[in-house]
Amino acid sequence: MERTFAIIKPDAVAAGHSGAILQRVEAAGFTIAAMRLIRLSKGEAQGFYAVHQERPFFDDLTTFMSSGPVVVLALAVPGAIGKWRALMGATDPARADPGTLRREFGSSIERNATHGSDAPETAAFELSYFFRGLELV
Repeated sequence: MERTFAIIKPDAVAAGHSGAILQRVEAAGFTIAAMRLIRLSKGEAQGFYAVHQERPFFDDLTTFMSSGPVVVLALAVPGAIGKWRALMGATDPARADPGTLRREFGSSIERNATHGSDAPETAAFELSYFFRGLELV
């Protein structure tokens, strides 16, 4: 069993897509090991995305991620990282495969509905950023 971290981003929450996305998560065989609805402060978003702080999109990204509520999730299933990334689809919804979450619920490369860890080390950091061990089922 592998765990990964996921976010339903502010654009998808504001559009009322959280329930549909969660339904797809469960239909794909994931176990939701933890889930919270939160609103990130700008500082929390900057800390979470610190790996991108030198990139030109960092300020826009952290402003967007702190613009409204998000759903943070710990997901578990064998091969969770790859399976979640496949379900999300490409970062750019216009290039994402039909049937993926970003294709269905994203509107642009910046507002693409979901986030997911890209490696075991990233998942460990991201899970611990939002969930303490005792919160994970």
